[in-house]
Amino acid sequence: MTVCLLLLSAVALMAAWPVPRALTRASWPEQEPVVALWVWQCLVATVLLCCLTALTLGAAAVFHTVRTQVFAPAPPGVAEAYDLTTAPLWAATLTLLLACGAAWTTAMLARELIEARRRRGRARAHLRERAPDLPGGLPSGRGPLLVLEDEYPDAWWLPGSPPQLIVTTGALHRLTSHQLDAVLTHERGHARAHHDWLLHLSTALATGFPRVPLFAHFCDQTHRLVELAADDTASRRCGHLTTALALIELNQHRGVLSCANSHRLLGERVDRLLEPPPRLGRRHRALTTTVASLVPLLPLLITFAPGLTALA
Repeated sequence: MTVCLLLLSAVALMAAWPVPRALTRASWPEQEPVVALWVWQCLVATVLLCCLTALTLGAAAVFHTVRTQVFAPAPPGVAEAYDLTTAPLWAATLTLLLACGAAWTTAMLARELIEARRRRGRARAHLRERAPDLPGGLPSGRGPLLVLEDEYPDAWWLPGSPPQLIVTTGALHRLTSHQLDAVLTHERGHARAHHDWLLHLSTALATGFPRVPLFAHFCDQTHRLVELAADDTASRRCGHLTTALALIELNQHRGVLSCANSHRLLGERVDRLLEPPPRLGRRHRALTTTVASLVPLLPLLITFAPGLTALA
């Protein structure tokens, strides 16, 4: 059990500190934002699985009731292989810290989801006041697109079931038909990929654990990469130049293709669309995705290794 806890702690520390720093310095995520998002999710899953499995083993060592429940379906001899009868003091301390971390993580996730639901409710109520008589108005959702009478050029998507696309008449007047198609395709890319859930998760973890580099970088990179991924979705359908022009036309604080946190990202995205970076090869992309998918299996292999050895 001691060896398992040490290995799980080592894997979690590696995935939470040096690996994220190296990943933020890499250039390939700009070429493949979807693959980069997957890699970040796998790193986060690795750390969370390490903590969860370490918490389970520690609780089984400290509390006899937990040990009985966890190892009840296991064949005889498996529990002895973990050597749970003697739990050192540091293991009990680690278990207590992990239990507090799990409770705090759950609280942060719940708070983020509740606040997001409240924000959506306020946004839908505001839209009902602004456009109460439009046939595609909220909350009935009879149309996928809601047009608001406003000279300010703007467009965005409102998560929900189904998600609602909103565009102002100012954007309709300013954008050409191809540019409008690029804008709507960009937003549909967010909706189809469920980027809102990814943003909620990254925000909750970064808020709850601001000093953990993995969660801080995960939040920053997620907000950046989801926009790059949606840009790629729009450019594949409408072309790089058309998407870039739509991005420039909607260069407003709350525009669909602008970024609220910095104008630097806006310029970076325009440059990226006008001069697309070289794409990763299929083999490189498949290898990166496969390796990232296998990384979260490390905590499970470490946890089940004593039991598998006992069965053998």
